[in-house]
Amino acid sequence: MVAKICGITTLEDALIALAAGAALLGFNFYPRSPRYLLPEKCRSIVEVIRSLYPEATLVGVFVNTPADEVLRILDECQLDLAQLSGDESPAEVKRMGYRAFKAFRPHSQDEMEALLNAYPLRPDPPACLVDAARPGVYGGSGQVANWQIAAWAAHRIPLLLAGGLTPENVATAITQVQPWGVDVASGVEATPGHKDKVRLEEFLRQVRDTYTMLSLSHKR
Repeated sequence: MVAKICGITTLEDALIALAAGAALLGFNFYPRSPRYLLPEKCRSIVEVIRSLYPEATLVGVFVNTPADEVLRILDECQLDLAQLSGDESPAEVKRMGYRAFKAFRPHSQDEMEALLNAYPLRPDPPACLVDAARPGVYGGSGQVANWQIAAWAAHRIPLLLAGGLTPENVATAITQVQPWGVDVASGVEATPGHKDKVRLEEFLRQVRDTYTMLSLSHKR
């Protein structure tokens, strides 16, 4: 089971997510996002997480932020990876090396294939993230991604599936796409930036149960 809970803004939400089994947490540094978090607040949250859950993978989410600033924030906040959710070029992604992965919002399988050929992919998972295609929106829209396109890509690379996932649909999404992992923000929120404990725990239970079922079926 691999699940990323994104848009974390409080230590309480972070600890609930990790206690329930989340493997990755996402912290949003895009100022226009309702889940925006100041780097200094992120650092104070991360300090506690590192002492209690050293195995957690912590991800900074950026939109069109200069590479030098991304790397500086990663270091200052003790984050592992950068998720680049804007219009970053292949060259900009390459400049950040193994510490960054790109979020794609493809409209078609051909576009997805072109993106995979154009952009550098991390050698270790996640290679990239696939989100819903919605003009002018850089993730967190609640719109469901194209699972057919995502499934095509998931058979080729270890990707994170995002886009409109909820406790109600994540089992179907995993079964159809079979991604390396799943990513949720708005689907487990009470209000933007604040998680609903019951929905978050139910989401992670659905993820765990579905991956277990798929693992058992593959062994038969």
